[in-house]
Amino acid sequence: MLEQITCPADLRRLSYDDLSLLSHEIRNFIVEAVKENGGHLGSNLGVVELTIALHRVFDSPRDIMLWDTGHQAYVHKILTGRKKDFKTLRKEGGLSGYPSQSESEHDWIENSHASTALSYAFGIATAQSSVKGEGRRVIAVIGDGALTGGMAFEGLNNLGHSGSNAIIVLNDNGRSYAPTVSLLSDRLKKLRNNPKYLEQQEKLEKKVKSMLPFGESVERAIDAAKAAVREIWDPTSFFEDLGLRYNGPFDGHNIETLERAFRNAAGFEGPTVIHVLTEKGRGYGPAENDPIKRLHDIGTPKPGSYTAAFTEILIKEAESRPELVALTAAMPDSTGLLQFSERFPERFFDVGIAEQHAMTFAAGAACDGLKPVVAIYSTFLQRAYDQLIHDVSVQGLDVTLAIDRAGIVGADGPTHQGAYDLTFLRCLPDMVIMAPANEAECRNMLYTAYRHPGPAAVRYPRGSGPGTAETHDMTELPLGEAQLLRGGRRVAILAFGAVVNASLKVAETLDATLVNMRFVKPLDRAMILQMAAGHDMLVTVEENNVLGGAGSGVAEVLNSEGCSVAMVNLGLPDEHIDQGTPNEVLAACGLDVDGIRQSIENAIAQRLAPILESA
Repeated sequence: MLEQITCPADLRRLSYDDLSLLSHEIRNFIVEAVKENGGHLGSNLGVVELTIALHRVFDSPRDIMLWDTGHQAYVHKILTGRKKDFKTLRKEGGLSGYPSQSESEHDWIENSHASTALSYAFGIATAQSSVKGEGRRVIAVIGDGALTGGMAFEGLNNLGHSGSNAIIVLNDNGRSYAPTVSLLSDRLKKLRNNPKYLEQQEKLEKKVKSMLPFGESVERAIDAAKAAVREIWDPTSFFEDLGLRYNGPFDGHNIETLERAFRNAAGFEGPTVIHVLTEKGRGYGPAENDPIKRLHDIGTPKPGSYTAAFTEILIKEAESRPELVALTAAMPDSTGLLQFSERFPERFFDVGIAEQHAMTFAAGAACDGLKPVVAIYSTFLQRAYDQLIHDVSVQGLDVTLAIDRAGIVGADGPTHQGAYDLTFLRCLPDMVIMAPANEAECRNMLYTAYRHPGPAAVRYPRGSGPGTAETHDMTELPLGEAQLLRGGRRVAILAFGAVVNASLKVAETLDATLVNMRFVKPLDRAMILQMAAGHDMLVTVEENNVLGGAGSGVAEVLNSEGCSVAMVNLGLPDEHIDQGTPNEVLAACGLDVDGIRQSIENAIAQRLAPILESA
């Protein structure tokens, strides 16, 4: 069946028996593709029938489909002519793991951060109803996990208040990365876990149909019957209170039922919510039996990784510091907090996909004597920046940021690269920022951050570093003190974080001095001035956008002291970094050993050689 599908129109000639076989083939195809290339598995296995039904009822790209979060769009990509491209999934120059406007006219937005689709839907629906609009339908598929984000509620509020024409498909599988956390999810769970609800709804619908003549009256009667059953189990009618018509819940794996629900919704004016119940990881035993995240994605923190180092020191500190609490925004496993949550459940808080709330929650906890640690990816920290400034930094509160996936993360592409945290953190007054060169240093930096009385951040990369022979005993680092790793001639390399290791190999090749700077803020001014006085050229290296990053900080120190020395800043380029393996991306950005060496040699030839020759 799958070989016969080249575009969504091909789906409409298939029988329901054919569609059942097609669903099975799609699941097998996705499992094999993710085994080969990594990616998001459980979420896509859960939306197979849902996606088929949407494409049979609606006419993409004429009808505008939005996916939130975009990692559940693999089936959509398969059905819109991109099956052959899955061999390149998440590879350099290959198929994106998220919707991508550059790939297909069927992808209207590029979204890989949760809770955004309803705001997009409001904007697009507004444009479609304007004088320049074409009256196209807007369909936004949003998961119950994404619906825990405040931005999603803001979108719901505007959609309901304005009466905008949009169909909102609530894909409710009870999970984000982990089980969904919110009051709304608790309400939905009552419906999801109550088989009597669907059973009673179906019975009433059949009864009404048998008693009344067909036509508009029977539709009104069926709606009333559904509402009556719904009031028994969900008396607050959450969505309807916001001005949205609610229908459901429906079996998200019954294509015929879903098609009927979508066709009915297409006939309504104003915003409509179609509540669909699905099973994350459906049809694949290892995913169905994964209690943590239903194989949401492939790959977990491994022993010896930076994330594992964070887990180790956090638990060790918590044993002797009862005031220490840990927060996550729906990612307890991936950020390394799962063991902490099991050991100290009363001191662990998963706030759902709500990074802004997490930051201000941490600020509130710090206001009254707790020591909050916020474990968060660099890319998701961006979402809490206002709260970090206004609620943490301005008040100088004792909040520690454990920033995972800093720098290049690779296959998830431009929206997930941790390319900006040094730049946007460095400008905050009194913020301490550390970047470890290896796992042992990561432990020491976290140990130092926990003892610092104000806001402090430790940013570390994904995966494992070079390891070290050091013991696991913790050492508090002197604030703002760099580490001289190697003495050399003419050129001094000042390296920050994970690039220290590649920089060391370059320094040995070029007989250059190498300094592990350790602290991005406060910078070791004495070390910087010493290196400037004793060398012809300073080179800064960082896995962060070169604009406004750590290298800019070094230049500011030299400028403030009136120190003139040839200088080269190496970092990520001023562009959005596309997907690929971390090694491929770093090489493309000139931050691998060969790239760093070549940049320094070019600078020596262009800037130092003429000076030395004239002297």
